[in-house]
Amino acid sequence: MDVRMDEELYDVIIIGGGPTGLFASFYAGLRDLKVKIVDSLPQLGGQLMELYPDKYIYDIGGLPKILAKDLVANLEEQAAYSNPTICLEETAMSLEKLPDYFTLTTDKAVHYSKTILLTAGIGSFQPRKLNVPEAVGYEGKNLHYKVKDINHFKDSNVLVLGGGDSALDWSLMLEDVASNVTICHRKEQFTAHEMTVQQLQNSKVQVKTPFTIKELVGDGQTIQEVVLVGKDKSEQRIAVDHVIVNYGNVASLGPLKNWGLDMQKNSVVVNEKMETNIEGIYAAGDVCTHDGKVKLIAVGFGEVPIAISHIKTYIDPKSRVQPLHSTSIFETVK
Repeated sequence: MDVRMDEELYDVIIIGGGPTGLFASFYAGLRDLKVKIVDSLPQLGGQLMELYPDKYIYDIGGLPKILAKDLVANLEEQAAYSNPTICLEETAMSLEKLPDYFTLTTDKAVHYSKTILLTAGIGSFQPRKLNVPEAVGYEGKNLHYKVKDINHFKDSNVLVLGGGDSALDWSLMLEDVASNVTICHRKEQFTAHEMTVQQLQNSKVQVKTPFTIKELVGDGQTIQEVVLVGKDKSEQRIAVDHVIVNYGNVASLGPLKNWGLDMQKNSVVVNEKMETNIEGIYAAGDVCTHDGKVKLIAVGFGEVPIAISHIKTYIDPKSRVQPLHSTSIFETVK
């Protein structure tokens, strides 16, 4: 392993370049902190860019709806306020706490920082696969676990598998792009937001519940039909051009789980200051949990100012936890 040394000392290393990490970079800039972002993916944006850049996001305050890729572009522009050093395609492996700073070792480099902010989301993730024998042979052809370009499905017969928010969102977004959209879920009830379920019921999308997938029928290159099985063992065959699977992701925080942090299931436990049990390590967004936690992008955005403000006072005890309002800061800069 060719490990390079970056001997520069940062105020905060943000581990995770998704929405929460990008907003943290911006807010750290407001508090005059020197920032580095480390992420294992080849681009910033986390799941939004890796899995559904063309999907609309609806639950960001002040934005009735915005494409995931546009939200990330805005966040990247905002994050640049702190002039962060960005290290992509680096997986955080080990962390050592020294008297005055941390040493973070990734699979490519060694980094130094006074504090650490974890914004790693659900960690590394792999989609839950369709459990039929022939599925593997169609991956990368017309069996999809992510959607990078919605226009790829134009004028096609599309079958969406799943019952959560992503499955319903894709079904509704494809309604006016594909020639026909069918959604299939193994349960009678969907688990998506109530409003989204109502929109689905009022749409042209064909709904198949409760059905499971028995077989993919094709020529080895493309799936041509999908055989569905109902609770009564009756079968239906659906002609398809594309199959999109939205069964969620299998997530892991990887080496981070060995750093001595208090964990609850797959989340890092934090207090009201977003502090972990290790002094100098903070967490925000989906990677962390606390009483009453709701895992949404909007919540991660709210946790960032708390974490960064307490990081500021940890580094400089004379500084105030309560920052100036951003309008005051930018007026001063002008």
